[in-house]
Amino acid sequence: MSNSIASDADFDEKFELAFEIADKHLKLAMAEGGILCTYVTMAMIEAAVNSGVDQASHNDVIGLLRELANQVEEDAQRNAHG
Repeated sequence: MSNSIASDADFDEKFELAFEIADKHLKLAMAEGGILCTYVTMAMIEAAVNSGVDQASHNDVIGLLRELANQVEEDAQRNAHG
Protein backbone atom coordinates (compact mmCIF):
# COMPACT_ATOMS: atom_id res chain seq x y z
CA MET A 1 0.00 0.00 0.00
CA SER A 2 2.66 2.51 1.13
CA ASN A 3 0.75 5.80 1.27
CA SER A 4 2.14 8.79 3.14
CA ILE A 5 -0.20 9.92 5.89
CA ALA A 6 1.83 12.95 6.95
CA SER A 7 0.00 15.21 4.51
CA ASP A 8 -3.47 14.12 5.66
CA ALA A 9 -5.41 17.23 6.76
CA ASP A 10 -7.18 15.25 9.51
CA PHE A 11 -3.99 13.50 10.68
CA ASP A 12 -4.18 14.46 14.36
CA GLU A 13 -7.83 13.48 14.75
CA LYS A 14 -7.42 10.21 12.89
CA PHE A 15 -4.20 9.39 14.73
CA GLU A 16 -5.84 9.93 18.13
CA LEU A 17 -8.70 7.57 17.23
CA ALA A 18 -6.25 5.00 15.89
CA PHE A 19 -4.12 5.32 19.03
CA GLU A 20 -7.14 4.54 21.22
CA ILE A 21 -7.80 1.35 19.22
CA ALA A 22 -4.14 0.32 19.35
CA ASP A 23 -3.87 1.04 23.07
CA LYS A 24 -6.95 -1.08 23.80
CA HIS A 25 -5.48 -4.03 21.90
CA LEU A 26 -2.05 -3.58 23.46
CA LYS A 27 -3.58 -3.77 26.95
CA LEU A 28 -5.42 -6.96 25.99
CA ALA A 29 -2.19 -8.48 24.60
CA MET A 30 -0.28 -7.49 27.74
CA ALA A 31 -2.92 -9.14 29.93
CA GLU A 32 -2.80 -12.26 27.78
CA GLY A 33 0.99 -12.30 27.93
CA GLY A 34 1.05 -12.42 31.73
CA ILE A 35 4.65 -12.83 32.82
CA LEU A 36 5.73 -12.15 29.23
CA CYS A 37 4.14 -8.69 29.37
CA THR A 38 7.42 -6.83 28.84
CA TYR A 39 8.27 -8.99 25.84
CA VAL A 40 4.77 -8.56 24.44
CA THR A 41 5.09 -4.76 24.54
CA MET A 42 8.45 -4.85 22.76
CA ALA A 43 7.18 -7.36 20.19
CA MET A 44 4.13 -5.16 19.55
CA ILE A 45 6.46 -2.26 18.75
CA GLU A 46 8.33 -4.34 16.19
CA ALA A 47 5.12 -5.72 14.68
CA ALA A 48 3.65 -2.21 14.48
CA VAL A 49 6.77 -0.83 12.78
CA ASN A 50 6.76 -3.63 10.21
CA SER A 51 3.07 -3.13 9.46
CA GLY A 52 3.44 0.64 9.48
CA VAL A 53 5.98 0.52 6.69
CA ASP A 54 3.63 -1.67 4.66
CA GLN A 55 0.60 0.56 5.29
CA ALA A 56 2.05 4.08 5.30
CA SER A 57 5.52 5.03 4.11
CA HIS A 58 9.08 4.56 5.27
CA ASN A 59 9.35 8.30 5.94
CA ASP A 60 6.17 8.33 8.06
CA VAL A 61 7.48 5.49 10.21
CA ILE A 62 10.98 6.94 10.48
CA GLY A 63 9.57 10.33 11.52
CA LEU A 64 7.33 8.80 14.16
CA LEU A 65 10.14 6.62 15.52
CA ARG A 66 12.42 9.66 15.81
CA GLU A 67 9.71 11.56 17.72
CA LEU A 68 9.13 8.60 20.01
CA ALA A 69 12.86 8.11 20.61
CA ASN A 70 13.20 11.79 21.54
CA GLN A 71 10.27 11.48 23.98
CA VAL A 72 11.76 8.37 25.58
CA GLU A 73 15.17 10.05 25.94
CA GLU A 74 13.62 13.18 27.47
CA ASP A 75 11.60 11.09 29.93
CA ALA A 76 14.71 9.11 30.88
CA GLN A 77 16.69 12.31 31.50
CA ARG A 78 13.88 13.78 33.62
CA ASN A 79 13.65 10.59 35.66
CA ALA A 80 17.43 10.50 36.15
CA HIS A 81 17.45 14.06 37.45
CA GLY A 82 14.13 14.13 39.16
